[in-house]
Amino acid sequence: MQKEGEFRNSSGCAISGMINRKGERFTAEKMIKSISTMRERSNGLGGGFAGYGIYPEYKDYYALHVFYETENAKIETERYLNSKFDIVNLSKIPTSKNKNITSVPLIWRYFVTPYKTLLDQSQLEEEEYVVKIVFRVNTNIEGAYIFSSGKDMGIFKAVGYPEDVGQFYRLDEYEGYSWTVHGRYPTNTPGWWAGSHPFGLLDYSIVHNGEISSYDANRQAIEMYGYKCNLLTDTEAITYIFDYLHRKQKLTLEECCHVVAAPFWTTIDKMEEAKKAEYTYLRKTFASFIINGPFSIILGFKGGLLALNDRLKLRSLVAAEKGDFTYFSSEECAIRIIEPNLDKLWYPKGGEPILALLEEGVMR
Repeated sequence: MQKEGEFRNSSGCAISGMINRKGERFTAEKMIKSISTMRERSNGLGGGFAGYGIYPEYKDYYALHVFYETENAKIETERYLNSKFDIVNLSKIPTSKNKNITSVPLIWRYFVTPYKTLLDQSQLEEEEYVVKIVFRVNTNIEGAYIFSSGKDMGIFKAVGYPEDVGQFYRLDEYEGYSWTVHGRYPTNTPGWWAGSHPFGLLDYSIVHNGEISSYDANRQAIEMYGYKCNLLTDTEAITYIFDYLHRKQKLTLEECCHVVAAPFWTTIDKMEEAKKAEYTYLRKTFASFIINGPFSIILGFKGGLLALNDRLKLRSLVAAEKGDFTYFSSEECAIRIIEPNLDKLWYPKGGEPILALLEEGVMR
């Protein structure tokens, strides 16, 4: 099987995302068109999509998307999942042949819910129960990787250009209220299909343009709290940091951004006292999760999208609005090609989070 990282081309990364804030669902076709304008930023070593609201008939179940390298890995994983979950539906994820997508693993999907007796015995919150099972499979079962594990959402990724990945997974047949997409240039990442973006855990997903110089420190810090960075890539660590800060530490998403893209101390010193105290607390308490290096990211989650640059804005990021839609992308052209007549377009400042949320009462 072709592994990412076996060769490198000089290139870049491209990210794009859009959400309908009223919760109206649409296919990924516009996202495919958007990312196609930034083909020169990718190199065919990875592409992928995350869609939210795509499984309304199974919205109360965790949707596990799994890569298998061998049939034995599939048998062992299914035996383990059956011991932990009630599996209400399982099937191959539908795909179409694409000459540019090769060395295809087995790709399966499971809609599951924890057995109540086992969940009660574990004394864990339901989401933490699921997380532990995901890490158990990804760490201990050779040739198996759960790459998507949220409710009413799914990640679809492969080794290839994102336009080909979208066609391969037949994403024109899915409808969701928000989508993100990534065209990938692997940065120091050995791996396989699972090494492509988006990276996900539960309903969190990250697409990322950049390279994190603080990766090793961030990885060691997050692994102290039970996370396993099996793919050895910076974006995986970013995903787990947001899960830890938001889900487990109960920080708001804005506060999470104030941690990972923390202002310089000289900037904090100039703030008014209440704000200064807040930023000082966040920076001191969660110092190990400050991300250094150039980045722009789009975080997908149930109910919205969040876009964030590094504090020096060393990577491009554009935001726009048209009616009930909000758009984020690496380049303005990727937005204009799907919506030329925008109501608003702007370039977020470094370290400034931009949140696009479903309106109150809409699938929240």
